[in-house]
Amino acid sequence: MSYDKNPLADKSYAFALQIVKVYKFIINDKKEYVISKQLLRSGTSIGANIAEANGAISTADFSAKISIAYKESLETKYWLRLLKDADYLIEPRAQELIENADELSRIMFAILKNTRIKKN
Repeated sequence: MSYDKNPLADKSYAFALQIVKVYKFIINDKKEYVISKQLLRSGTSIGANIAEANGAISTADFSAKISIAYKESLETKYWLRLLKDADYLIEPRAQELIENADELSRIMFAILKNTRIKKN
């Protein structure tokens, strides 16, 4: 896969930017440093692993990187829910981010199903 016309790479990059902005808000305005750091790590890791998958040298390598990105999206949703329930993020903003992470998860899950089926 290349970066040209790659909706997943584009969406994951845009999502990472959203996460960075939310992180900055939480540390500056809410003074919360621990959970927000976890969010920053997992939320930006999605796109980083997709970028690595795009440079994969085999189908197995590609599938492994997409699998990691998928798991990071699940972890990101966990941190978003926790931040929302702990009143660090307001409901509409948290829900928007969770929906974006869900969209990424669904795309990656479909890719994983497809690459794993082709492998067998």
